[in-house]
Amino acid sequence: MKDLKPREIVKELDKYIIGQKDAKKSVAIALRNRWRRRQVEPDLQDEIAPKNIILIGPTGVGKTEIARRLANLTDSPFYKVEASKFTEVGYVGRDVESMIRDLVELTVNTLKARQQEAVQEKAARLAEERVLDILLPPTPRSNVPEDNKPIQISDHTAQNQDTGSGTREKLRTMLRAGKLDTRQIDLDVADRSSPMVEIFSNSGIEEMGINVKDMLGNLMPKSTKRRKVSVKEALKILTQEEAAHLVDMDRVKTDAVAMVEQSGIIFIDEIDKIAGKEKSQGPEVSKEGVQRDLLPIVEGSSVPTKYGIVKTDHILFIASGAFHVSKPSDLIPELQGRFPIRVELTSLGADEFVRILTEPKNALVLQYIALLRTEGVDISFTQDAVEKIAAIAVDVNASTENIGARRLHTLMEKLLEEILFAAPDVADPQIKIDAAFVEKQLMDIVKNEDLSRYIL
Repeated sequence: MKDLKPREIVKELDKYIIGQKDAKKSVAIALRNRWRRRQVEPDLQDEIAPKNIILIGPTGVGKTEIARRLANLTDSPFYKVEASKFTEVGYVGRDVESMIRDLVELTVNTLKARQQEAVQEKAARLAEERVLDILLPPTPRSNVPEDNKPIQISDHTAQNQDTGSGTREKLRTMLRAGKLDTRQIDLDVADRSSPMVEIFSNSGIEEMGINVKDMLGNLMPKSTKRRKVSVKEALKILTQEEAAHLVDMDRVKTDAVAMVEQSGIIFIDEIDKIAGKEKSQGPEVSKEGVQRDLLPIVEGSSVPTKYGIVKTDHILFIASGAFHVSKPSDLIPELQGRFPIRVELTSLGADEFVRILTEPKNALVLQYIALLRTEGVDISFTQDAVEKIAAIAVDVNASTENIGARRLHTLMEKLLEEILFAAPDVADPQIKIDAAFVEKQLMDIVKNEDLSRYIL
């Protein structure tokens, strides 16, 4: 993880998320505590457990966005999962341990890609030699030694070898200059069209300590097929092959497991969907069962994966939910105790919507300006237009379902629908969006409540 201070983490989150200071503060402290734990003496490190967090707030206020941005901020293994995809053992659905296996798989792929990136230069040199071998096959040796006697090379043979070496260097120069890029060559590449093998298991075949797909893949002969490709494409293909061969996969797997155990973060979204103690028939029967299955993972247990046993004792869990039907107290007491930090995210008003539209790096207004600029259309928004959009968003959220900042996406798309449609053929490339334009496009829909329920 980057050794960011809590204030620096909050500052980075402020670039993309408006408001929610308490949530940002709690997340920043939790991340910094990961770094602090690594600085204490080894004996005490194992005793310091992460303080898991529950983010409570209505939809569209930034819970998931905080999680997404954390993934970009830190160098920690990160995985987001919806609690509603899990069900109690015996019912159709995934088991809770699969989130750990998925996190390890993602981390292995990430580390493998980084190692391949680190050896690109060496892989490119090896690929270059293989292309040169195809363009100028090496001359086979005609003088085979008998009884390990040294080969006697005649002057004529030596001269031919010097000539071949000179030709190879000329080809190398042309290759590096790009003069051979369009030349077609025959290349043997691995045939990736292997037969599909799917394993249907409720608890995952990894628990048996084997990876059936890999095992069957190793039993089958490696097939190749010959393709006619350009030299430029051949260099890319061969560079990827050589980079894959240069990666130490044993080290990648070991490092991935260590990273997951020491600095892994799992974001469990929609945890309120598995809260509730009602004993009604149907899907509800599995809610408490999922919580009980989730408990040992959050408490700390050993999960078997195809890369080895992974201990979850020091993985940070961040859960989130709207809790508009259920309450955090509806979770089983044991699970509540494993999420000691609870942060309530506030609903967004007109002021926050104005800031969301204009301030973040990925602000909606900036996105539409950039999109239309690709068509040669330059649109601009006046301040009163932005304020009008924000006010309409608040009104629609109040009169229909409150979906928070997501309402802005719907309004912006409806507002600019005609401009986006006509952009390639527009006569005037300069378009100014003001409050009058916003009112003309949206107010009829907003005033008709039945219509706004369907359109907005």
